[in-house]
Amino acid sequence: MQQNNLRVVVASDINSRDGVGVEIYIDEDLVLEIFRDDTDRARTVTFFKEAVSLELMEESISIFKREIPWDFIE
Repeated sequence: MQQNNLRVVVASDINSRDGVGVEIYIDEDLVLEIFRDDTDRARTVTFFKEAVSLELMEESISIFKREIPWDFIE
């Protein structure tokens, strides 16, 4: 997927949840987040835009798998 205005931020969270994920931005707008929650032992997607293309979703999953270790941390 060629999208010059795509930006990825790897971010961790230890306040309301405990884990790490990727935030996907187009231009300066946050579009979605994929998060690995080590406390709940779950991986979730949160959408910040009403419609996300399948192409962007597939690329985001690929980025998540490449950037974030799959195994949960105890």
